[in-house]
Amino acid sequence: MPCWRHHLALAQFLLAASNNGDYPRLNFPRFSRVITLLYRHQSPRQRPAPRDSLPLTSSKENPMTAVEMLERLVGFATVSRDSNLELIDFIEQWLKRHGVESWRTANDDGRKANLLARIGPAVEGGVVLSGHTDVVPVDGQPWSSDPFALTDGGDGHLYGRGTCDMKGFIACALAEVPRWVMLELNKPIYLALSYDEEVGCLGAPRMIEHLMRDHPRPATVIVGEPTLMQPVVAQKGSTNLRTTVTGLEAHSSQVNQGVSAIHVAARLVTRIEDIMAELRTEGRVDDAFNVAHSSLHVGKIQGGTAINIMARECQFDWEIRHLPSDHFDDLLARVSNYAATLEADMQTRSPNCQIHTERLVDTVPALANRDNTQALALCTELLGDQPTSAVAYATEAGQFQRQGLATVICGPGSIAQAHQPNEYIEQTQLLAASDFMRKLGSRLVMDN
Repeated sequence: MPCWRHHLALAQFLLAASNNGDYPRLNFPRFSRVITLLYRHQSPRQRPAPRDSLPLTSSKENPMTAVEMLERLVGFATVSRDSNLELIDFIEQWLKRHGVESWRTANDDGRKANLLARIGPAVEGGVVLSGHTDVVPVDGQPWSSDPFALTDGGDGHLYGRGTCDMKGFIACALAEVPRWVMLELNKPIYLALSYDEEVGCLGAPRMIEHLMRDHPRPATVIVGEPTLMQPVVAQKGSTNLRTTVTGLEAHSSQVNQGVSAIHVAARLVTRIEDIMAELRTEGRVDDAFNVAHSSLHVGKIQGGTAINIMARECQFDWEIRHLPSDHFDDLLARVSNYAATLEADMQTRSPNCQIHTERLVDTVPALANRDNTQALALCTELLGDQPTSAVAYATEAGQFQRQGLATVICGPGSIAQAHQPNEYIEQTQLLAASDFMRKLGSRLVMDN
């Protein structure tokens, strides 16, 4: 019987041949899952071991390197739909081993938890290092290796789900804990690790509430999303919504007797897109962002039962990503006002017709480029002069800023690699982040 190695080699050959056009195109979602399962068949000894090429030698002060820590973290498949408790248990034990106290805040069903830890004295003026523990799914992606086993590609890249988004940042911080606890810090370092960031920054608000209520007020927050270790000073806010249009069914040959929910939804979707053009015409833009205006986007739509039935229902999911200078409620009102006009017309035919819009999650607030002088000064001191920028994606940074904390986004890796098959982080980026962590500890020893 052929061993699993033969199956793996054959699978990889067929995948390469399919990519080159030498073999019929393969079903990638299924085939990539086969390769993943074959990789998982390997024992830990048989899997490619990550090569730690960074100058982070194991010692009494640093018993685990950043790469070794990242290998452990990637091994926890903390997809947002699943529990993160095994990862939290591991980090909790790591911190406890080094005498660091930590506090959990759980979600409603107890399947997930945030973890807040403090290294150093319980005084005001500390630095918060914030990151999320969840990752996006790998379903249907053509991975070349097990996504949940760190793989050194031999090209300066470390591959695995979450390597850049954003377990690399967390690994560098955790690997530095043994050295931090040996320093006489004058200001504390907080580790703020949240759940469910990828599905709407759901966990961070509970953790931030706990931080602000039960601990001395920190001075600075650094959210470690991948920015190539360059400070990001602004982000857009984000809100996910669902709109349901209810019409009146009728035979499609009798269009004057019914109200097609699909036709009405189509008009509303077109209006959503037109609003973006209005914003540009009105000059509501910020050139710091690569998409300079607030964006409105419909991502999913479904409705109808048959081609010859006027659709009773049509539902679509959409989002608003608003500039820090715009307000979500104002943008939603533009859509809602048009929806009210459509609904009134529908109800002249049937009073049961309606249009209903709901938020799927609370709005993730934008991060504005203000009140961040202290955070930027710290980044400049530790990283040197770096260009600042703004990003369109959402993080928990705006949730910290809403509490009056000086907040920037800065972490290793490139956002271009996030959520991709064969996600990776460059080892040079881990080196830069580890250097940042070491300098941060030294800076807080000097801080009086």
